[in-house]
Formats: sequence, C-alpha cells, structure tokens
Amino acid sequence: MERAGRLIGKLKLNVDDPELRARAAWNVAAGKKIAQKTRAVALVRGALVVEVEDHVWQRQLNTLRGFLLANLEKALGEPMVTDIDFRPMPKRREPQKAESASGREVNDPVLDMLYRQSKRNA
Repeated sequence: MERAGRLIGKLKLNVDDPELRARAAWNVAAGKKIAQKTRAVALVRGALVVEVEDHVWQRQLNTLRGFLLANLEKALGEPMVTDIDFRPMPKRREPQKAESASGREVNDPVLDMLYRQSKRNA
C-alpha cells in the first residue's frame, strides 16, 4: 500500500498547499491512538503546530518528535516538515441545555420588580 503523499505526487493533482498536505499526513504519521488525542492545526515556517490534550501528552510526544518527523517525511514523500510544535489544547465546552425554558426567573429583587413593571406597561 502506498502512502498518501507519494500517491498524490504520482497523480499530479493540484494540491500545492503544503499546510493542507502536512495536516492531512499527520493522522497517518502519528498513528491511530496519537491522532485521537491530537490535532494538526497549522504549518508555520516548516514547523507543524499540533494541539495535544494536556501537558502530559505534550511532554510524552516531545520525546517521540524524531520518530514522528521521520513518519511525516515518509507520508509526505519529501522533508516538508522540519519541526513539530506540540501545544496544549484549550478546554472545549460541550453544548448545554437551558435549565429553565420560561426565562422569567429573576433572582435579583430589583430586576424582578422592573421586569414585572415592564410587563404591566406592555
């Protein structure tokens, strides 16, 4: 089975964007388990910026930097990525449901009074 980078090179497709190619090759180069915990974000001056889950993953992947660079070169078919910058991901919040659908609950007594007065005037 051929690597994606070599196959794209043989097909002569118009994929000139090195960032797009490097980001696409990251999942192949990193492997299934590492790719689940990381995300390639950008290619900046030859360095692939990869977001990791936390500082522990950052330290562990820093030790695998040489191995991952070699895998990226194999997947891309050329030494396009010269370094990998591992950065912890910002915490992402999941969508949340509203606790009350009415929207009439006002805990502040002054705001509650103003709300009731505006409802009477309307």
